[in-house]
Amino acid sequence: MNNKLDRPFIFFSDLDGTLLDHQTYSHAPAREALDALRANHIELILASSKTAAEIAPLRRDIGFEHCEAIVENGAGLLLSGSLEKSSNEYYQRLLDVLTELPAIYRGHFTGFSQWEAAEISQLTGLTLNAAKLSKARQFSEPGLWSGSDDELEGFRSFLKNEGIIAQRGGRFLTLSFGGRKVDQMQKIIDRHRANGVDPFCVALGDAPNDIAMLEAADLGIIIPNSSHSGINELPGEATGKIIRATFTGPEGWNDAVLNVLR
Repeated sequence: MNNKLDRPFIFFSDLDGTLLDHQTYSHAPAREALDALRANHIELILASSKTAAEIAPLRRDIGFEHCEAIVENGAGLLLSGSLEKSSNEYYQRLLDVLTELPAIYRGHFTGFSQWEAAEISQLTGLTLNAAKLSKARQFSEPGLWSGSDDELEGFRSFLKNEGIIAQRGGRFLTLSFGGRKVDQMQKIIDRHRANGVDPFCVALGDAPNDIAMLEAADLGIIIPNSSHSGINELPGEATGKIIRATFTGPEGWNDAVLNVLR
């Protein structure tokens, strides 16, 4: 199925709070739209703070194992096909920096590496097995910040001097040595263009760490999420380059994707 500009579609989508329900992590309400994408041979690139170990089985379950996926907030890329084991060298370097945090910040950030899978399960609502997969990190450290906004700015400045960025998602503050969802998105688009294909890109997301991806797409779709502060009005909304879905979570995702395809 092509759009009115006769350019093939490619969809980029966040997971938690977007394609997946914020509370239950179910994608069932989006089944009709997922079926439509597969039936029309349209690529769906999952883009999430989740690990490759988490995304690989989900990608297989929804029938898009042939597509790449953006993992750990853009710090890494999961190739199509089966999950390949790779080094966690970057993650260990990140943890080494965190052990050297000044005392003023040390007690205010608590990350996945400090929690048992059972604690992550309780915090997130993930099953115990899914929580274990979320600890199989290679590039980034999500966590909770308990300090003030001023202290957070100091924390970010300290991390920046170490080459680490902090991105705010729906639930967690995620630290990494760089790489954003939009950076990986652009690499994928560039590869398509190098092969003579100029795709019409649609991006869907619900949280601040999705904004750059939404703004870079030909069409950005904000999925409402009442569980957090969401996304403030963006400049692209005035021109229709960015729109807001009518419903939350996978219901909103389903409705929005079907409307685009129609």
